[in-house]
Amino acid sequence: MSCNKLSGKVAFVVGASRRAGRLVALGLAQDGAKVVVSARESKEELESLVAEIRSAGGEAFSTLMNIESETSIKDSVQTIRERYGRLDLLVNNAAIRKQSPLLEMTLDEWQKIMRINLDGVFLTCRESLPLMIESGGGAIVNIGGVTAHIGVSNRAHVAAAKAGIVGFTKALAVEFADRNIRANCVVPGKIGGERSQTSGASPIDGSRIILKREGTPEEAAEVIRFLCQPGAGFMTGQTVHVSGGLYMP
Repeated sequence: MSCNKLSGKVAFVVGASRRAGRLVALGLAQDGAKVVVSARESKEELESLVAEIRSAGGEAFSTLMNIESETSIKDSVQTIRERYGRLDLLVNNAAIRKQSPLLEMTLDEWQKIMRINLDGVFLTCRESLPLMIESGGGAIVNIGGVTAHIGVSNRAHVAAAKAGIVGFTKALAVEFADRNIRANCVVPGKIGGERSQTSGASPIDGSRIILKREGTPEEAAEVIRFLCQPGAGFMTGQTVHVSGGLYMP
């Protein structure tokens, strides 16, 4: 591992099996953190990630966690408590994206998006915060979505859930500042590379990106990683856009 900025810290990366989540886990391990990685069912990908971290001299283990299940989330956090006795960093990266015209969108589809993209963030934070408080504080990074800020067709449910994450993150920052816990939101926009099967074709007009290219998972991951580090210690309640100028607050 290359440095020790996070030596002695324990990080929990939710949705770590691929793309930015995987890269964040690798980066935090390089910074010296012990890393717990989770996904819903990608056991082989998680084990490959754990093996990569260990082969580089880091410490990691994986846990399968159903982000729609309160019990599953509680069990995973309890496992972290039993194994390490502390938790310092939480990255909420699990999400799904679907596309449906609003007039054809079913309530079941709307609610599923909310359960995974928003309720899962709430539950993971709620279950993790007591252990973070006991550990003396830490940092939470929630992952938003640019569609919540620019608006697109056929993703009203995704946009609503991701907008909720922004408000939730600000509330966390205020409520837990006196417990030495920072909370920030990273909003990637038009990130290239292999996309999940649930994502479908991106509805975002790439011509609006002022840097005239898609971003990379590595670029998104580096911003998330930074917000977990001591160097970001005076940042909380912020929404940080990694979108090449697609959206400028």
